[in-house]
Amino acid sequence: MSLRDGLRLYPKAIAWSALLSLTLVMEGYDLAIVNGFFALPQFRRRYGKLTASSGYQISTKWQSALTNGAVSGEIIGLFANGIVTEAIGYRRTLIIALAFLCCSIFFAFFASHIWLLLISEILCGLSWGVFQTLSTTYSTPEVMPVTLRAYLTSTVNLCWLLGQLVALGVLRGTLSWPSQWSYRLPFGLQWVWAVPLLVAVSFAPESPWFLVRKHRYDEARKSLARLTKSGRGYKADHTIAMMKHTDEVEKYLSPSRSYWDCFKGVDLRRTEIVCFVWMIQTLSGGPMTGYATYFFTSAGINDTLSFDLSFAMYGIAIFADILSFGLIRYFGRRTLYISGCCLMATTLLIGGIIGTQPQTQGMSWALGGLVVLTTFFYDCTVGPLCYALVSELASTRLRVKSITLARVAYNVVGIVSNILMPKMVNPSAWNLKGKTCFVWAGTALASALWCYFRLPEPKGLTYLEIDLLFQRKASARKFREVQVHLERAGYFEMRDETEAEERWAGQYF
Repeated sequence: MSLRDGLRLYPKAIAWSALLSLTLVMEGYDLAIVNGFFALPQFRRRYGKLTASSGYQISTKWQSALTNGAVSGEIIGLFANGIVTEAIGYRRTLIIALAFLCCSIFFAFFASHIWLLLISEILCGLSWGVFQTLSTTYSTPEVMPVTLRAYLTSTVNLCWLLGQLVALGVLRGTLSWPSQWSYRLPFGLQWVWAVPLLVAVSFAPESPWFLVRKHRYDEARKSLARLTKSGRGYKADHTIAMMKHTDEVEKYLSPSRSYWDCFKGVDLRRTEIVCFVWMIQTLSGGPMTGYATYFFTSAGINDTLSFDLSFAMYGIAIFADILSFGLIRYFGRRTLYISGCCLMATTLLIGGIIGTQPQTQGMSWALGGLVVLTTFFYDCTVGPLCYALVSELASTRLRVKSITLARVAYNVVGIVSNILMPKMVNPSAWNLKGKTCFVWAGTALASALWCYFRLPEPKGLTYLEIDLLFQRKASARKFREVQVHLERAGYFEMRDETEAEERWAGQYF
């Protein structure tokens, strides 16, 4: 199936995928406003303490607590989602998570003490943990054909960026407000996203993969009808048959579906890969983007210009994410991931060298420009490609649990980062300023080396082909070569039984 055919046949699925991915806009928005608040004078004055040399500052302890509070809640939400989703389905789980989020926002909006903000971040994190997994499973691989798989999963990163850009715009707009509304209003605006999404999701179709695994074939057929455009020769029965066949093959390869099964046999390798792929989002230098505004102020750029530079940075990041759609079409996921890590390592190394020089206005702007360039490289390679890789390389039967474990691994690395990053950039702590880039340059280089030896290339492969290649223990560097060899040997002949089945055999595998 060509890209054009996929767009013509699946407009409804694309629309639902885009809508459900908007749940991540809220997470990107909130994480951005919390980190942005650390650079907001009114917020620092209300919740911080007066220091001798830097005015009011939020202590590194509370900076770490607020960012890690959300991450801790996400880890709990992730594990709960892996169990609840398989019991009641994707749609109902998402509805419950959105309703809970609407209630949790009250704590942040009315918080009179910083510890109430911490409670709110933990509670909101429970729902965000659900969104993180469902955005990568329900909204794309569960309802999309192979042709559209990478494009739609990559929009997850775009949703994050949109949320962060909106947050930065709101913070920039309230920067001059002297009252408490400069930080309370940004919290309240989360309801603008949550309530309409709650209503919309209540009408969303259930995942056909979930319904097939539950042997509810008639409902799966109706769900497919809601995801495809009628009148184009589409036969749901063929798709259902192929879904059932893939499910039976995976039952044979992995009979049970517990978290423990993710660490058995060939699934151990797949779990390692998806975990490291997601961890690399942080290890390649991602925190430099998240703390950009605060980093700019600590590097000597004034508050207003720091917000303006961060705003421009997120605009460039969105352009980079859109550019990645073209790169995905012509280059493999593996190639782009390794290239992105190498480019970021180089840029951050240069930034670290600049950071060793005496601080001048010119040096501060040069350092800020390099952080923006790092963000550009991140968001046209590692940022969007991560979501395509984790959804493609996890087995369909263990997808939710594998992606849950991968996101938990990412969050654990994020907790460490959230502890170290404030210390590295805070004027009252280590105050490394530009030399912070050296740390992330080293981890980005290590990430590139891991990708070279361990990350396979899934571009254009069906889920069934990926399952069998892992079963055959194909080398990461020779994944495509082994696939071509097996195809020539007739290993995948099950796809060619009839003309109709040939058209649909690969679309959901």
